[in-house]
Amino acid sequence: MRRVAAFVAKGMAMSEERETASGLEDGSAAPPPPLPRIVEAMLFVGGAPLTATAACEAVRGLTPALFSRLLEGLNLDYRRQGRPYRIQPRDHGYELVLRPRFRGVLERLYGATREARLAPAALEVLALVAYRQPVGKSEIDSLRGGESATALRQLVRLGLAAVQRGDADQPEALYHTTPRFLSAFHLRSLDDLPRTGDIHQL
Repeated sequence: MRRVAAFVAKGMAMSEERETASGLEDGSAAPPPPLPRIVEAMLFVGGAPLTATAACEAVRGLTPALFSRLLEGLNLDYRRQGRPYRIQPRDHGYELVLRPRFRGVLERLYGATREARLAPAALEVLALVAYRQPVGKSEIDSLRGGESATALRQLVRLGLAAVQRGDADQPEALYHTTPRFLSAFHLRSLDDLPRTGDIHQL
């Protein structure tokens, strides 16, 4: 009887070990990824630039100082590994962008911006997005006094603008410019946009 009990106990232990191993294989019991990979994943998501505040609110234990060190470490890894992208600051946040030497790949993939031949209406909408971002379609329509849906779709298709879908707090989708916009107009950041008197009145 003791042998049977020992055999059953051993079998139950082996079954528990198999279940634990299975859980690790399917990811259900896997340890969380390291902080650098989590921050990198948030940058890959895209959308609005990732701020230290947003990152720290999303990740327990992350502080602004640690966030900055992680970004520096990731950029150092990218340089050492010869990655075609890097992290750069933009609008009080950070985003992943292609290094200048690889921007030709983007042009070949989507076509050069100069080939797009943007209509005056599209250029007008692009200017409003650049100076008002993040901005919703309703505000753009109001400022222009007309419908902007077609122009916005074209700008998104060309990669000059991106759309951030709405949520419960902000139901309307918001538009903002992209790294390709900066590259196409030879801008290092949005701070380099011209600030004439007329534009300031937008």
